[in-house]
Amino acid sequence: MFVNPSSSLAEKSTTDLFDQSTLSDLAQRLVEAARRAGADAADAVAVRGVSQGVEVRDGRVEESERSEGDDVGLRVLVGQRQAVVSTNDVSGDGIAKLAERAVAMARVAPDDKYVGFADPALLARDFPALDLLDRNVPSTAELERRATEAEAAALAINGVTKSGGASASSGIGGMVLVTSTGFHGSYLRSSQGISMTAISGEGTGMERDYDFTSALHASDLATPASVGRKAAERAVARTNPRKVETCKVPVVYDPRVANSLVGHLVGAINGASIARKTSFLKDRLGQQLFASNIRIIDDPLRVRGLRSQTFDAEGVKVKKTALIDEGVLTTWLLDCATARELGMVTTGHAHRGVSSVPSPGAYNLHLEPGSATPKELIADIKQGFYVTDLIGSGVNGVTGDYSRGASGFWIENGEITYAVSEVTIAGHLLAMFKSLVAANDLEFRYGVNAPTLRIEGLTLGGR
Repeated sequence: MFVNPSSSLAEKSTTDLFDQSTLSDLAQRLVEAARRAGADAADAVAVRGVSQGVEVRDGRVEESERSEGDDVGLRVLVGQRQAVVSTNDVSGDGIAKLAERAVAMARVAPDDKYVGFADPALLARDFPALDLLDRNVPSTAELERRATEAEAAALAINGVTKSGGASASSGIGGMVLVTSTGFHGSYLRSSQGISMTAISGEGTGMERDYDFTSALHASDLATPASVGRKAAERAVARTNPRKVETCKVPVVYDPRVANSLVGHLVGAINGASIARKTSFLKDRLGQQLFASNIRIIDDPLRVRGLRSQTFDAEGVKVKKTALIDEGVLTTWLLDCATARELGMVTTGHAHRGVSSVPSPGAYNLHLEPGSATPKELIADIKQGFYVTDLIGSGVNGVTGDYSRGASGFWIENGEITYAVSEVTIAGHLLAMFKSLVAANDLEFRYGVNAPTLRIEGLTLGGR
């Protein structure tokens, strides 16, 4: 949806934007209608999404976009049968009709012995303040200023030949959950971001790189100028990349790609994969996967965390959890259904959209920092590879085999030297986890965060 650049979220009534009472009332009425229609149990989610964004190229606004909407989803149980319906229109007698349709669908659905709602004893009762909402919504003019400033800073760096575009965005999102078992909870959070893509070189020798910043509160964003400069410096550093011979070397992951390794672990310990027996870690619970000084934390209660919330999509209380503690795998990520299938108890990791049943997922993840600086981490590497960008998704979650296209920089005698492109990194995740060493430069910039990481003996596929 394209809009006049003069309109913005900031011009929408803040009462309308931040007030979820209408959504709460709607969810409550849906649950009540489902019970009247014959459901044994029901829950309703109402989701709010409001966003605006501006894209700038060569100092001019190329696109200004805004969207907003409230959507609702109803899940009903009839015995051990389950159905989910969703809509963004419940005007007139829409609530009753939606509930009747959901119950009718559930009655003809197959039995599933694992479906069911959370034990009431597990439901969240306290909702700590996590400071998720910045009530100062930026205007479209402010977003344009941020994007323009980021681009100007990038173009001012010597060696940058073109702009790949800069953007700035903001939004408000939230959810209300009501269940027939007595849970009623809601959250609302803001989001803001700035990004820049810079291009160096000419013709077939052009290289591009990027930087971005995202946060719930504007005060936590990096400055637009710093985003632009970093994108530019990265693009210039990649100019005239070389090829390297195939070899087996230590590989050091820059923090912006190191977090992908945490992502591979978390995907493999998702309860849905464990229940289906499609994870290479399916028999590894309680085993040592990393060195004893490695801890990987999932923290849904981090103040101003990008993925923070006080309850999961089934109303279960959430908590900070060490997924890896002293190198040992401590838990799966479970919702109620996968927990029942595995003979366990939910870990409060249910996520859900309006048109889907709950499924497990993580919150704010980070790998705790080590003691060495990044420079110390590479000091003894005679020949190695420092990876700054990964391409493709060549990771097999069933076997643990790892193969990713990559670009970055060659390490020679403990120093980062020339740019390298068009290589492949290959190994096995179990061996990679075992040799992983963390630097001390952890920053909380993304939903998944990790410091600089070093892994031994990976195969670098070159020419």
